[in-house]
Amino acid sequence: MVRNNFNGGETSRRAVLQATGAAGIVAMAGCLGGDDGAESLDELLDEDPDEFEAVEIGHWWTAGGEEEAFNALVEGFENEYSDISVDPSPSPGGAGSALEADVRNRVVDQNPPSTFQVWPGQALTDYTDEDLLYDIEGHVWDDDMKEAYLDGPMEAARPDGDFVAVPINIHRLNNLFYNVDVVEDAGVDPESIGSPSDLVDAMETVDEAGYVGMAQQTQSAWSTLQLWAQVLLGEYGVDAYDSFIAGDVEAVESEVRDTLEIVVDYSDYFNEDASSQSWDEANGYINRGEAAFFHQGDWAAGEYEADDDLEYGDDWALVPFPGTDGMYALNMDSFVFPKHNPSPNATVRFLRYAGSADAQERFNPAKGSIPPRTDVPDDAFTPFLQDQMADFEESSEQPPSIAHGLAVAPGIQTNVEGAFANFIDNWDVDETYQELVDSFE
Repeated sequence: MVRNNFNGGETSRRAVLQATGAAGIVAMAGCLGGDDGAESLDELLDEDPDEFEAVEIGHWWTAGGEEEAFNALVEGFENEYSDISVDPSPSPGGAGSALEADVRNRVVDQNPPSTFQVWPGQALTDYTDEDLLYDIEGHVWDDDMKEAYLDGPMEAARPDGDFVAVPINIHRLNNLFYNVDVVEDAGVDPESIGSPSDLVDAMETVDEAGYVGMAQQTQSAWSTLQLWAQVLLGEYGVDAYDSFIAGDVEAVESEVRDTLEIVVDYSDYFNEDASSQSWDEANGYINRGEAAFFHQGDWAAGEYEADDDLEYGDDWALVPFPGTDGMYALNMDSFVFPKHNPSPNATVRFLRYAGSADAQERFNPAKGSIPPRTDVPDDAFTPFLQDQMADFEESSEQPPSIAHGLAVAPGIQTNVEGAFANFIDNWDVDETYQELVDSFE
């Protein structure tokens, strides 16, 4: 996904517009009951207002289970706050890029929605660097929420130290899915694969048995970037990963080069049509019993659970990506509180609700994700997601995603993804390593 930084030329042009029109925009917001960009929420919030403005929610959840999940969230909120109406503002398409463009323009123009769906962590730094989000500690993040969230999601909510986001779901990235019949026929035990480099030998055995070793798509770069990140975590641990995302790439040069080489070795066992496949098309190799392994976020399980001929544990299963046992690699969605907010009193109540156990119990089963709170009952979740919830609660590390923008700033994430776009084209480790170094400069 291509991102434009607030400090680029577009911002300069908008700055001229703001200089001439900001007063009118702010005055209009004030007439509608919104805020004027006050420094803190203490200056804005009324704990017992006479009436509420509608809460406008920007999101890209417009199809399938995502739409069902969003509707369940809204229904729960309206049940709890019957005097607040919800104004959904969907921007479908582009894996979230359409919403990002819509929201970015509105935030810069001081006319944002009340709140909007966004990746937390470093993906928020375009907003926090320009002081465009409110610190919501105390008003939303109280002691109950802090006790219920593990460190990984809680840190993602405060990329610069202040709490500015409410994570509502978690997708796990360090999954290695497999077809049970295929690995048994090939004589491979996924539980015994100790490291990412050992997985190469397992895929060779699978290949010799006549199956695809690892289903993969290389039509776009993000899934190979995501795969490489799990290889780095599994082969060298969180410390090497943390060095990389901090930009100290040369300090872990040998680790980065070695793990790129491992991914090149993996590519020998990808499906031959990987370059023309989407991730879900590649996933079909598992459904059809044509491949042994598939690395992907836990959303891949939705493809198996939708197949009436496949049963979890009997036909398909998963292990943590080799070497990452005890880790829960995170991708998340969250909501934020932008300044110049059109409905501050309604917005703070929506964010409090989004951070509650009730909201996350309603939202996540349909979304195919797990809640970041650890006190949400698991009764409404599938057996697969129940197992994921248990793994999350027992995890000692929750490294954030590079591919989805949680771990590095938007400009860096774009550069890193560009390096992997070249990598899947030429499989050149030397060139890719240098591009990764340059990505942080």
